[in-house]
Amino acid sequence: MWNFKLKRAKKDIPTDTYYRSLWKNILLIGMVVPLVPMILVSGIIFYHFHISYKKEVRSHLEEVVQKGKQSIDIFLKEKLGDIRFLAETFSYEQLCKGSFLKEILKTLQMQHGPAFADLGVIDEEGVQVASAGPIKSAKTRYSKADWYQKVMNVGHVISDVTPDFIIAVRKDEMGKNWILRATIDYEAFNGVVKEVRTGKIGSAFILNRNGQYQAGQLHSINPEKEIFMGSLGIKDRAKGEISIVQRTGDSGHENIYVTTFLKDGDWILVYQQPASEAFSGLKKAKTVALAVILIVSFLIGANAYSLAKRMVRRIAQADKEKQRLNEQMFQTGKLALVGELAAGISHEINNPVAIMVEEAGWIEDLLEEEEFQEGKNLSEFKRALKQIRTQGMRCKEITHKLLSFARKTDSRVQEVQLNELIQDMISFSGKRAKYSGVVINTDIQKDLPPIKVSPSELQQVLLNLINNALDAMEKSGGALSVSAQREDDNFVIKVSDNGPGIPKDTLSQIFDPFFTTKPGDKGTGLGLSICYGIIKKMHGEITVESAVGEGTTFHISLPMKENA
Repeated sequence: MWNFKLKRAKKDIPTDTYYRSLWKNILLIGMVVPLVPMILVSGIIFYHFHISYKKEVRSHLEEVVQKGKQSIDIFLKEKLGDIRFLAETFSYEQLCKGSFLKEILKTLQMQHGPAFADLGVIDEEGVQVASAGPIKSAKTRYSKADWYQKVMNVGHVISDVTPDFIIAVRKDEMGKNWILRATIDYEAFNGVVKEVRTGKIGSAFILNRNGQYQAGQLHSINPEKEIFMGSLGIKDRAKGEISIVQRTGDSGHENIYVTTFLKDGDWILVYQQPASEAFSGLKKAKTVALAVILIVSFLIGANAYSLAKRMVRRIAQADKEKQRLNEQMFQTGKLALVGELAAGISHEINNPVAIMVEEAGWIEDLLEEEEFQEGKNLSEFKRALKQIRTQGMRCKEITHKLLSFARKTDSRVQEVQLNELIQDMISFSGKRAKYSGVVINTDIQKDLPPIKVSPSELQQVLLNLINNALDAMEKSGGALSVSAQREDDNFVIKVSDNGPGIPKDTLSQIFDPFFTTKPGDKGTGLGLSICYGIIKKMHGEITVESAVGEGTTFHISLPMKENA
């Protein structure tokens, strides 16, 4: 995808190697500058979020295990308290009666559900003398059972769950010791352990100090393995401590194990939950963060791509414009040099032409002498001399006008007859108009008063407008109209042609410096800009009206008051 975009971009930007390299550099900077800080900041934020999230998960798991420990401890203490209460309340003789013991068991089951499976009374020799429950176990001897030895030494006992879950208390009565025993229903106790959970897969189970399973829900581990006990560090911990470790289970998946002690350190409550479930929220956050980073990176890349392309296009356009301006300035310099050269040549031609005219007059005076009066070709000589003087004066007038336009660069204000100045400019361009097939029409008011302006500057304006019109009609010919009228307190000059006209979208730029619709070798784009500046300096206005295919009209308005 990016390769396609790069190929497409190369088609959109200039083919020059410099511009391609510039585009790549701008694109690279436009992507690296915003992306690197964004990735760094995102990484730092996510790192702190990762640590915080794990702390929250661990705190939640510790809370779940702590509550589970409390519920199991309360269950065991309640059952132990019930048995102790019965032993304290009733005498040995009362409890040895089978019917009475059955009533007590029935009452306990009504109050606590199926938690109590059976009851039994054991004498000081370890023989069960009375029992109540589904299993008839009278005359059973328990003197060699581990729980019996412990209850005789300590006064009460909560045994391991396997093979039977026994809660018993010892009672001293009239110098004799006897024991009240209760068997706790495994399913009832196991249900309490299974309630310790969070999530869908997490579960809890109980081990003893030897790693033997007591209750709860096992998944894929074998709790009897010594390596499991060692990996959790259970054997070396203090009784009130809650520990959290993360290990790989037998199935190869990462699991979180939260452990704490029960029953004064004899049991270990282990809560197991897959790490993938515990940190599922973190995984979702990673996915969302990665998606956001990718989307933002794509947007940054797209923006950098578009920006780089636009910048390179503008730079290339500016370089082309600069090159065009340089060419126009060079052309302007050449035109200025040509103008100076033309002025010099006109001056040089003017002197020999004046001498020729004077010599022709002198020869004409000689022909008046008697010795030439009888000549057969006297009339022809006079005609030729008259033609020489006429054409010489014409050359002198042309060079005078050329010098007047090319060499007069000062802006001193003088009184000028507008009619004569316009006629001079029309006659100056007459030959070119004839060669171009352009007919020049004039409509000049005869009684126009003198106008105080800089003659050379107004000549430059009129000549520029006339030449522009002739350039426009050079190929097709046409008609050029020049008018000068007095309207209220203004002199209004109009230069109109019926040439191809100016497009509407470029009409607003017509007076901008260096703007031209002519080829680079024919126009500098400075003529109309200079005309605009000259007319503004005279406190006048110059405007243009044009339509494609209909022609162009320039309006010049000069105030009479400013020139009075």
